[in-house]
Amino acid sequence: MNAEIIAVGTELLLGQIANTNGQYLSKQLTHHGVNIYRHTVVGDNLQRIRQAIRTAAKHNDIVILTGGLGPTEDDVTRNALAEEYDLKLVHEARALEHVEAFFQARGQTASDANRRQALHVEGSEVLQNHVGLACGMVYKHENTWFILLPGPPRELEGMFEKEVRPLLSAANQSHEFLLSRTLKFYGIGESALEARLHDLIVHQGNPTIAPLAGQDEVSLRLTVKDTDRAHAESKLDTLEEAINERCGEFLYGYDEDTLVSKALDRLRGRGWRVASAESVTGGWLSASLTDVAGASDVFAGGVIAYRDETKQKQLNVKPATLQTDGAVSEACAREMAAGVRRTYHSEVGISLTGVAGPDDQEGHPPGTLFIGISSPDVTQVYARHLQGDRATIRRRAAKEACACLLEVGGER
Repeated sequence: MNAEIIAVGTELLLGQIANTNGQYLSKQLTHHGVNIYRHTVVGDNLQRIRQAIRTAAKHNDIVILTGGLGPTEDDVTRNALAEEYDLKLVHEARALEHVEAFFQARGQTASDANRRQALHVEGSEVLQNHVGLACGMVYKHENTWFILLPGPPRELEGMFEKEVRPLLSAANQSHEFLLSRTLKFYGIGESALEARLHDLIVHQGNPTIAPLAGQDEVSLRLTVKDTDRAHAESKLDTLEEAINERCGEFLYGYDEDTLVSKALDRLRGRGWRVASAESVTGGWLSASLTDVAGASDVFAGGVIAYRDETKQKQLNVKPATLQTDGAVSEACAREMAAGVRRTYHSEVGISLTGVAGPDDQEGHPPGTLFIGISSPDVTQVYARHLQGDRATIRRRAAKEACACLLEVGGER
């Protein structure tokens, strides 16, 4: 089955809100084996919504419209469907009772505008709203099913779970479903990754391979269509093994994993705590670590040692090191890492010193980075040279630090 999702709302066209409903519905439909043919966004205009309905019906078995079911004059999605197929709008008793009870409980009387939220296209099946007021509906015209859902995400998701999902499960007589697995890579670019996997991508079938370029990293989405979950998992495992033979050294995680979360997981698994000493990143690494829920059992604390005197006083960096090697140096990174580890009595200390730009510092160009890691096993320094503007360099430096923590934790 093919499906198109039509998001209705001028606020979407103007960029005032993001279309998170489209993302949610795509994931849910994919789970039920439905192919997403197209996403369309249209403003609160009756004729344009009708045109979108007309176009979508030519190519899809399912058309989902979101938004435009509220009480105001510009909520015209139900009107567009009714006019397109010359149907009447009628109140549904249960939905109307729900709207009126809502206002009666507040000592008010539902207005005609509010009562509009109980209207549905004649001949449709009404979808009850368990969170808000506007009812949804399912209507079949010839070979196309139209599903109208409210725009507010909480209402849409609640209606989908309770009302739409059972309908999709019943309609999927083949019991086919799509199963996806996302592989996360760091330290290799999209073009380099594709070059290593060229023949696998060119000759892909079922499963499919889709490279996805992200911020500073690359993902591969593997998707298989099947009727048996164990068989589907086996197909994905076989493909993943083939991929890992060629670029497994860059693989760090799956699906919702991030470099930060994986670094914390690895340290947690070893019973280690980490403390950070940051110069070039100015606290970016510490903020990234503490953005992850549950980081407090791993992250001991941090020092932002932006000036040389702070490096000396709080991290015990030797004056001779700063005078001879400089603040942007392997020696300074090594002493910063060891110093913060001692200060917080943690098993691991990590430091970042370098040049974010735009100007050179101590003869080093922007992008120069030294990451020091002091652990129970060894103290070592990783030298990197990053590209980009000041903000990009600082962001990437924090990610590089997490990648280095994975190496120390035994992951990569």
